[in-house]
Amino acid sequence: MSLALRILFRPSSSLAGRLSSLAVIGGLLPLLLVACEPGSGHEGQQAKLVERPVLVASAHYEDQTETRTFAATIRPRVESDLGFRVGGKVAQRLVQNGERVRKGQPLLTLDTNDLELQVQQADAEVRAAKLSLIQAEGDERRAIELQTKGWTAAATVEKARASAEEARGRQTRAQRSLDLARNSLAYATLVADADGLITATLAEPGQVVAAGQAVARLAHLGEMEALVALPETFVERARKAEGSLTLWSLPGHSYDVKLRELASAADTATRTYAARYAIADADDAVRLGMSATLTLRETAGTRAARLPLTALFNHGEGPSVWVVDAAGRLSARPVVVARYDGSSVMVGAGIAEGDKVVTLGVEKLDPGLVVRPVASLSF
Repeated sequence: MSLALRILFRPSSSLAGRLSSLAVIGGLLPLLLVACEPGSGHEGQQAKLVERPVLVASAHYEDQTETRTFAATIRPRVESDLGFRVGGKVAQRLVQNGERVRKGQPLLTLDTNDLELQVQQADAEVRAAKLSLIQAEGDERRAIELQTKGWTAAATVEKARASAEEARGRQTRAQRSLDLARNSLAYATLVADADGLITATLAEPGQVVAAGQAVARLAHLGEMEALVALPETFVERARKAEGSLTLWSLPGHSYDVKLRELASAADTATRTYAARYAIADADDAVRLGMSATLTLRETAGTRAARLPLTALFNHGEGPSVWVVDAAGRLSARPVVVARYDGSSVMVGAGIAEGDKVVTLGVEKLDPGLVVRPVASLSF
């Protein structure tokens, strides 16, 4: 540095020479500063290698579980097709698809002209049967009275008694016919048999329907269920698995579910088995027809440590991980992989509980290297 100052301020130097010397010194100054910096050179490089930070995660063994997810649809536990108990022509449709109804509320009506005529006819039969019964009972009383006085034969009394019994039976039949005609007239109005939601209307005004033909579909407002199609390889495992349900419209909340019904035969088209899971704690957010994700978990009975896939490497000797000891030195540990789970790997053996495992940059490390572990936030 003193040599450079002497060159710059020589008495015999001209202004141009001084400017040229200043430019040379300006170019050499950074090199001089770097050379004077402590820790530069080979010793500084070794210091940086010693302090190399690496991301690590503590190994924690937990019960090994296998998780499967399936697409599900929210369905009611009870959904029934409703139809008229008599045939006829549909006169009115009083509800729309998706409408909520109460028990006893009219849904559809039939044309009642013929049914009213049947009621009138049955009523006339009842009145005629009553008159016949009055006359037959009068003949029976007179025959009995004459027999007591000895003026008529026993055969006449028996005939009068048989006529009275027949008249009583005719009146009973006529009364029953009237009751049936009135019931048929009442059946011309289809009413909801429970509180629920109309999910389909299958008949329109002017359509002629037969007795028992489905004209509306009613979903009862009670227990909700998740309907899912299970592959045949998961049917038996589904009986033991624990389930939870997450709505697509409410991904932050899950519901506990329990298997209620599992089909005994596979669907002929999809070769899957229909399963119904009861939603025990369903609230107003669970609505019919919603899409959901059913998650089934089954415990394997073994324990494994979950690590990110980036912690695993293989240099021709099988899967291994880097473990950092208390002094910060690296050592390679061969591990046994239980299974791969998405972005994670389940390690069944090879590392101990609490070992610090390097989770990133494992291909750039060497055995015995001293590092500074930095805990990973998540993986």
